[in-house]
Amino acid sequence: MTLTATPSQDAYQVCTVEWHRPLQWLGKAWADIERCPSIGAAHGAALALFGAALLYFSRDHFWWLAGALSSFMLVAPLLACGLYEVSRQLSQGRTPGWSDALRVWVSGDRRLMGLGLLLGLSCVGWVLASAALIYRVMPSTIVTPTDFVRRVVLQSELGLFELWLGLGGLLAAPMFASVVIAIPMLLDRPVSLWSAVHTSWRVVAHNPAAMAFWSSLLTLFTLLGIGSALLGLLGVVPLLAHASWYAYRDLVRHDTEMSAP
Repeated sequence: MTLTATPSQDAYQVCTVEWHRPLQWLGKAWADIERCPSIGAAHGAALALFGAALLYFSRDHFWWLAGALSSFMLVAPLLACGLYEVSRQLSQGRTPGWSDALRVWVSGDRRLMGLGLLLGLSCVGWVLASAALIYRVMPSTIVTPTDFVRRVVLQSELGLFELWLGLGGLLAAPMFASVVIAIPMLLDRPVSLWSAVHTSWRVVAHNPAAMAFWSSLLTLFTLLGIGSALLGLLGVVPLLAHASWYAYRDLVRHDTEMSAP
């Protein structure tokens, strides 16, 4: 692992890790789950219920459903902030409790609120952009999920589904780069929202292989959690949340840590 210097006023350095390092983050996350299983399971259950409500109310309207799924995948890391605090306490040799996890939610941190607003606007942008693409190409209207499957997914000669997926990836990549490190960093340090987002981009720029692998794992586990009638989220949410904390700790070093013997 190597260190890359950043401007002195930021008081931290970005690390470069091997492409397979995300597997170690998952291993550490599993150890945290074993030490605090109930807090992780409660977060997973809460997100599963939240996802179920979104799916229920949008089940017959494709664009609402697309918005619900995209917002769920983008906002879920923010909703798991309590688990970042649990991992932070464990890494410091403490025994976290429910009060530690809940303290994040009652802190009223405006930086986290601002990041949540940014994520919400990104979801709206994705739904509008994808709707504009499909309405531009398709002669008929897409209303229900069945319409989308029949007229977009199964219309292979148009290549519309592949283009739609490509657009989604194009819009998701900068959001991933903006928040992959930013959320746990905001929880851990009194830095500005811009500084946290800038750090996140620097991490991705210096670790393209590891971050590509990590984003693939995040997507795979999230889809497995959603595809298992949301029941898999009980384990997926704490696993990915704890691992995200260790990703941050592995990729960012602060001055006090670098000067320690």
